[in-house]
Amino acid sequence: MKEVIIKIDGEEWKTAMDKAFKKLNKDAKIDGFRPGKAPKEIFIKKYGMTSIYMEAAEASLNKAYEMMLEKNGDDVIVAQPEVNVSAVTDEYVEFKFNLTLKPEVKLGKYTGLGVKKEEVKVTKEEVSEALKQMQERYIENIDKEGKVENGDIAVIDFEGFKDGVAFDGGKGEDYSLKIGSNTFIPGFEEQVIGMEKGEEKDINLSFPDDYHVDELKGQPVVFKVKVKEIKEQKLPELDKDFFEDLGMEGIDSKESLEKQLEENIKARKEAEADNKYIDDLLEKAAKNTKIDIPEVIINEEIDRIIKQYEENLKMQGITLEMFYKFTNSDEQALRDQMKEEATKRVTYRLMLEEIANKENIEVTDEQAETEATTLATKYQMDKDEFLKLFGGLEMVKYDLKMRQAIEVLKK
Repeated sequence: MKEVIIKIDGEEWKTAMDKAFKKLNKDAKIDGFRPGKAPKEIFIKKYGMTSIYMEAAEASLNKAYEMMLEKNGDDVIVAQPEVNVSAVTDEYVEFKFNLTLKPEVKLGKYTGLGVKKEEVKVTKEEVSEALKQMQERYIENIDKEGKVENGDIAVIDFEGFKDGVAFDGGKGEDYSLKIGSNTFIPGFEEQVIGMEKGEEKDINLSFPDDYHVDELKGQPVVFKVKVKEIKEQKLPELDKDFFEDLGMEGIDSKESLEKQLEENIKARKEAEADNKYIDDLLEKAAKNTKIDIPEVIINEEIDRIIKQYEENLKMQGITLEMFYKFTNSDEQALRDQMKEEATKRVTYRLMLEEIANKENIEVTDEQAETEATTLATKYQMDKDEFLKLFGGLEMVKYDLKMRQAIEVLKK
């Protein structure tokens, strides 16, 4: 941590004060004067000198930031500086900046760590399961006579009653319920088994004690159910029509599809194994590294993680406020939960930066431009659009440098 005092005085401060008075005076309401026409002495008598000081100080803050950065150009500032007005008079304003500098990183052993990458194997069972899942994407629902069995789809009308009164959210029409999916509360689907098309039935059961609606927790209810249709699910045959529906180039038989599925599974497992290998390397190298990380850096990382978490929730139609309500938690609980991950990320980042420095790893603009072009093509984006989203060419250079530092760990 470092404290820096920046003073703005002389003509620069006088000009800032004059501009501040003129700006405030435009909106001032003083009896006997039109807006902007009151003399300075009258304005000060009503609003006080402090209002001018604060307006001028706020207008001078950007200049103070520039002066601070120029004065401390050799320092690596790793968090948003805290800034306060420490003194203000007619002659000057004084800002106090509290800077968080990059902490000292003491590397231990970071090569020859003895970490092995997991060997990847694909079993016949995994290929068979993948093939079944692919068939299930094209599953057919065929009308069925007889009774509802486990695995069937029952198209039902239903309405729930508690103490003879219908409750909110307990009604549905033409609802396709797959028996065995455990979509409804325990006991419901089991009692639908054996019903026939057109049959009506009262299903008696109780809501679980941990149900999310307080009024229904553990309460006995009755569902009036009518079965309108029964459908059984049939997997498609592995024939010519199925392979044409897949639309996969070069896939025209069970053997060729199984081979492709095996390659896909292996590629996924290789990626997972590589990620775990890198995580294991980082974890072991970090145990040999000493860093005293200021709390403000951890808090900023927590802010970033929560921001990303919030974006992920939005894609599911959930706000942070809804999440807190569902989980009976709050922002502080989430921050506490994220602290360990934030500390790990910051530790790894600072450690890799120090490894890059020690190993003299440098990335040229040309290398970064080539990487940006490659990534933009991979994600089917315009290069400029990609760079804007990624954070610019400097961020691409930084990313490449960190990846090269990870390659050092693999030695």
